[in-house]
Amino acid sequence: MTAEIVHALSNEALVEQYRNAGFGGRVGWGKKAAVLVIDMAGTWTNPDAMIGSNLEGVTAQIKTVLDAARDAGAPVLFTTMAYDPTYSDVTQVSRLKTPHSSTMLRGEGAADVIPELERRPDEALIEKPRASAFLNTNLISVLVDRGIDTVVVVGCSTSGCIRSTCESAVDLGFHALVPQEAVGDRSESAHIANLFDIDQRYADVITVDDVVKHFAEGA
Repeated sequence: MTAEIVHALSNEALVEQYRNAGFGGRVGWGKKAAVLVIDMAGTWTNPDAMIGSNLEGVTAQIKTVLDAARDAGAPVLFTTMAYDPTYSDVTQVSRLKTPHSSTMLRGEGAADVIPELERRPDEALIEKPRASAFLNTNLISVLVDRGIDTVVVVGCSTSGCIRSTCESAVDLGFHALVPQEAVGDRSESAHIANLFDIDQRYADVITVDDVVKHFAEGA
């Protein structure tokens, strides 16, 4: 028998407990939003890969978000993780803790954004060394240069790079929004629990429809 999942957005009593403790405020939309697509590359989306899982449903939802953003002229940015085949740019501790880093080699294709998302030439691809898209990358500079104060975070994995990116975003003063259907994880329980934590601590967890409506209104 599967244990009941209680650490979830659907647990109204727990949501209320966190609200009473001063969590779960709403950051809302800022003045200008961009879509940040986290790690939708073969390393993560191929179920046969070491770190991969089936993200077909998530991919379809991301495409809906991207269509809305592109139609509205909103910036779209992608991230991936890739290391030199010599491992000269990845720490020993990282390789010990996450052996899958040995499969994320630059130039071997696995770190390339999946073609289904139809990344355009003017949509930046930011290579990040760690979970957060903000850590040791030029993402902050790119966002500031374009006057962006809001990131719509989609992709994978909810419990890792999505959560870490949202934590960095709020720490740096960016509005972060996560359309829950457009993020995924290899573990359903981790996905559900981390959506709860993200919503209480780092970002507003919303729906894809909310995002589409916002971009359609030209806000």
